[in-house]
Amino acid sequence: MSEITVRVAKFVRLLDYLAALELDQHAAAREAGLSVAQLRAAAPDSTLSARQYARLYKTAVDQMQRLGQPVPWGAGVGSEAFALMCHCLISARTLGEALALAERFGRLLMPQLGYRVSLTLSEGGDRAGLVYQVEFDEQSSGFIPPDWGLIGQQAAVIRASGLQVWHALCGWLTGQPLRAEAVTVAAPPFSAGYAQALGLVFRCPVTFHAERNALWFSADHLQRRIVHSGESLREFLANAVYQLIAIDREPASVSAAIRSLVVVELPGPLPGFAEIARQLGLSESSLRRRLQAEGSSYQEIKDEVRCTVAMERLRASRDTVAELGEYLGFAEPGSFVRSFKSWTGVTPQAWREQQSAKSGKQPTA
Repeated sequence: MSEITVRVAKFVRLLDYLAALELDQHAAAREAGLSVAQLRAAAPDSTLSARQYARLYKTAVDQMQRLGQPVPWGAGVGSEAFALMCHCLISARTLGEALALAERFGRLLMPQLGYRVSLTLSEGGDRAGLVYQVEFDEQSSGFIPPDWGLIGQQAAVIRASGLQVWHALCGWLTGQPLRAEAVTVAAPPFSAGYAQALGLVFRCPVTFHAERNALWFSADHLQRRIVHSGESLREFLANAVYQLIAIDREPASVSAAIRSLVVVELPGPLPGFAEIARQLGLSESSLRRRLQAEGSSYQEIKDEVRCTVAMERLRASRDTVAELGEYLGFAEPGSFVRSFKSWTGVTPQAWREQQSAKSGKQPTA
């Protein structure tokens, strides 16, 4: 993936917003490893890493949460409520199940989240709509300073940015882009440029002045497998804004999706290639072509994941070689021993003894 950058002007705009809210812009910048003075002195059109912007946005949200109200921008990404909701979703098996959990979460905790999502189907049942309902009163909200340049824009930005985050989040959960067919925004566009930019993000028609805020896509996508685990979710949340920017700008790696899916399937036998293709919503030939384009194969990914997990468990657990082989889906211990030796050059027991010698710990059987 090529380096993603963000204009310095966007960093400064975020700092100005914190100042308008009478929040500590210096603390936010410092916690993100940045300097307010240096950012303001830099040329507005110069660029910095999107990872740096993501860190600043996260620390800015930490400041915004001090207002005691749900963060309305971008579905509250970076907030504690958003993180808690994601932890709820990760237990689902399919995208449809995840969105059903999101609907329940929003129904119960809308005062903390500030919005709720719901799932609807078209009359023919072939299209699914993710409806994004926001609870926001601009008159009483502390997020719209009277002298700030968002007057007349906030309705569209709050609603469209929420749909944008959910579009990217669904793509991250399933390891491949969610192909939107239509987007409707229940607000007027504040500029032609903004409407055009949204069309480029969603890669589909965007209609404003709509009755409801919704993202429409093929109902088949609801059967896509969730390919992430609690561990990968923690990594995602640590840098969520960057992850979502990257998903919108770069095609998803099918190798990464399979890698996550293999981890999720453990312990036990791993699915065959045809089942992996089905869970990713691809034909076998399409999946094979995409893996070849990435210079990988399903067998290589399985070996990589099994080797990594085996080494982690040999180092940190007291599993016997037989138990570990069963955990990794091998039919019998000998197959695991032979595979591990082909990956590392030594047997599992020898590798464990080497690691124990390095750490000074007594090896386990």
